[in-house]
Amino acid sequence: MPRKILLALLFCTALVSQAIAQSPFNFFEPVNPPRQVQVMVHRGMSQAAPENSTAAIQMCADDFCEWAEIDVRLTKDGQHVIIHDDTVDSTTDGTGRVSDFTLEELRKLDAGSWFAKRFAGNRLLTLKEALAVAKGKINLYLDCKKIDPKLLAGEVITAGMERQVIVYDSPTVLALVKTASNGTVAGMTKYRPSMDFRAFVKDVAPAAVEIDADQVTADLCQRFHAAGIKVQAKVLGEKWDNPEVWGKVIDAGVDWLQTDRPAGILFFNARKRIGNFPVMIACHRGASRYAPENTIPAIRDAAAMDVDFAEIDIRTTSDGKTVLMHDNSVNRTTQSKGPVREHTFEQLTGLSAGEWFGTPFRDTKVPSFDEGLAAYGPKMGVYLDCKDISPETLISAIKKYGFLNRHVVYQSVEYCDRLRKLDPTVRAMPPLRRVEDIKVVAAISAYAVDANWAVLSKDVIDECHRNGIKVFSDALGKNESIEQYTNAINWGIDCIQTDHPLKVLRAIELVSKASDRR
Repeated sequence: MPRKILLALLFCTALVSQAIAQSPFNFFEPVNPPRQVQVMVHRGMSQAAPENSTAAIQMCADDFCEWAEIDVRLTKDGQHVIIHDDTVDSTTDGTGRVSDFTLEELRKLDAGSWFAKRFAGNRLLTLKEALAVAKGKINLYLDCKKIDPKLLAGEVITAGMERQVIVYDSPTVLALVKTASNGTVAGMTKYRPSMDFRAFVKDVAPAAVEIDADQVTADLCQRFHAAGIKVQAKVLGEKWDNPEVWGKVIDAGVDWLQTDRPAGILFFNARKRIGNFPVMIACHRGASRYAPENTIPAIRDAAAMDVDFAEIDIRTTSDGKTVLMHDNSVNRTTQSKGPVREHTFEQLTGLSAGEWFGTPFRDTKVPSFDEGLAAYGPKMGVYLDCKDISPETLISAIKKYGFLNRHVVYQSVEYCDRLRKLDPTVRAMPPLRRVEDIKVVAAISAYAVDANWAVLSKDVIDECHRNGIKVFSDALGKNESIEQYTNAINWGIDCIQTDHPLKVLRAIELVSKASDRR
């Protein structure tokens, strides 16, 4: 093609793009500095709390996610409630269609017990309540199953949530919402490559589009961005909600990903951007925020986040075998009662270790120590909290499952000393509760210490490092804060054990950004 003709075509294309371009919608940024790619968590954190609930939305905000996707429907008396299905059967103790209940009737239903006893008494949220929960914390993707456009627009405006909401529906409904809100409430609808791009942008003029993951391309992202429109990739389902597809759509240039695996995406993209993290992360009892502690799903979720360690607790049964369990009794995390030591291996491994946590895990059993180690995969390290296991049994398992170069063993100085005498290659990690005990742990050639967070300081960490000892610490409870993490990372801590891996990740992102500016 002659150069003059090519330049003319490019010029015409630019003119067309300019003619249909609009100013990008100015959304609230819950996470600052903002990430280049944001996550939209499907029905809130529905793996760990009842979908579409206050707890599911709040968990997203607490984990530094940018968006929670929730579903909106109309009641019999024309009120907006947050529920996905067109019936209440699956997520309440009632039966029947949502549209056959008044709001008052729906509010009498228990919308938490279906998920777990600990959520008993939860009620369906109204849209007004959901907006109030999210205000100033997290943005909401309103998946409109059936709505009153004028009422919805009014509720969003009254709540002062115009910048924190995007409404997903058909182009017809979006037009009604836009009219009712005078263009102040943003809309999003589905786009497929078979559609006429120019006509779609001109006629619908959404603030964002949703594109199925397998149809996302760099060209489409560029064209929508040139038109002032954000792009959301829908990556739901096993086929799409995985690192291979995340990488593809992120590289293509999407702005948002709708997912059931927010932690996986956020860790994946952070490692993609940052490279090596300035600190290692250990998930306490596995990824126990998103799955039942000390279970196979908790271990696998930690591995899927690509963290450095999953910490597990080992105990011995009445017949001398080993299982994963933190407490010395089974009362809290199973449906049985009594000490672990008074149960046989067969009895324990037949118990559900997940029903207390949530319905998705009701069939998750108490795992054997062997099953737990086998779930780690080829990369993640094992952090062994030896509640009740003989040193000989422990050493045998470490060798059997190939963890010689990716393990740490936590127990008393005496236990760790015994381990080291049996096998000097064991990476022993006793507690460090007082600064003066550094000499004690150095005397047994400890690999690391689990330092009490209260004694942590740059001087303590430096002194441990001078003695060839790594520093791990449990940032649990009141210490689970960005400020605390940041201090410890800047002091040179080697590993943070946490119940909140996405909070630690956020601290890593901030430390890395600060480092980039220097």
